[in-house]
Amino acid sequence: MRVQKGLIRLIVILQAVLFLAHFLVYETWTFSPAGSDVPGTLWIKLVLGFLSVSFVPASLLAFRYTDAAVRAFYRIAAVWLGFLTFLFFAAVFSWMIFAVARLAGLDVSFHRMVEWLFGAAVLAGLYGVFNANWTRITRTTVRLANLPPTWRGRRAALISDLHLGHVRNGSFLRRMVAKILQEEPDAIFIAGDLYDGTAIDIRRAAEPLSELVAPHGVYFVAGNHEQFGDDSKYLHAIAAAGVRVLINEKVEVDGLQIVGVPYRNAAQSGHFTSVLQGIRLDRNRASILLTHAPDHPEIAEAAGVSLQLWGHTHLGQFIPWSWMARRIYRQFVYGLSRIGKMQVFTSSGAGTWGPPLRLGSNPEIVVLHFE
Repeated sequence: MRVQKGLIRLIVILQAVLFLAHFLVYETWTFSPAGSDVPGTLWIKLVLGFLSVSFVPASLLAFRYTDAAVRAFYRIAAVWLGFLTFLFFAAVFSWMIFAVARLAGLDVSFHRMVEWLFGAAVLAGLYGVFNANWTRITRTTVRLANLPPTWRGRRAALISDLHLGHVRNGSFLRRMVAKILQEEPDAIFIAGDLYDGTAIDIRRAAEPLSELVAPHGVYFVAGNHEQFGDDSKYLHAIAAAGVRVLINEKVEVDGLQIVGVPYRNAAQSGHFTSVLQGIRLDRNRASILLTHAPDHPEIAEAAGVSLQLWGHTHLGQFIPWSWMARRIYRQFVYGLSRIGKMQVFTSSGAGTWGPPLRLGSNPEIVVLHFE
């Protein structure tokens, strides 16, 4: 009962925020200092009114249904949510510029300024959609102390946050598998959030993973989106496709220790500490720890981990959230960094969550070259 009340409260708050954002966009577009009418305001009001109440029901439907109509509705609502973000900030900037101009005694055409700023917002949204579908290969060299001689010169692929669901599905995963195989990695790491958590044919979506092979294994750890509830259905589908699912365990591969801790266990400091203590890493040999989110790196470093691999942040996915992500995760928001003796690499992920846009971050597959 408490969970239901919390969910209802969240839905009400989210819908209120969306309504107010749409209201600001509408008022900004239709405002005229001279009092003249802007043509087409009725249609604008009707369209924005519908869009303002589209994302919440689309999301609720997406968690229960998988038919084509629901998928199309969700995609439209999700894309619009991204465009709304840019339009909202364009509206805010319009009023700020207008206020400064008035205080300075300058004559500014408010509607012409809004047209330019809204036009820039739409272009930013269009580029964001395009950019989110352009997956890059990011290459980086990692030098690890006590790396077994057999691993020198080998390469591993890291991919995370595909978020298979109503926006991206098995065909997207198939393309990612093909791009990874072109790199011929020696090992492959999947750092969680393979699924988005919405309704989907779980086994069918995971089928392309059966083609994902590497000489020294393919490894997966669960992310927060797999662990919203019971993660067993996701893990069984991934394992059935031939991927090694790591759950608080260590595997030895040619002298390299590969460890996997799922999101739920790694996010809790006390539990994370006890899990790593139970795994009993050999500090005199190189190790790779696969988790989902940049949580508690100091615990992994204290346990003697050589390299920790993450995803989760999406590098904020698009402006302005990318700026917020940098403030939250700081040096660990993206890329290769270090804490004490341990190196870490955070991937921006291959997919998207919510609005399928990227601006200020790029979708990627990471290729790690070991030395």
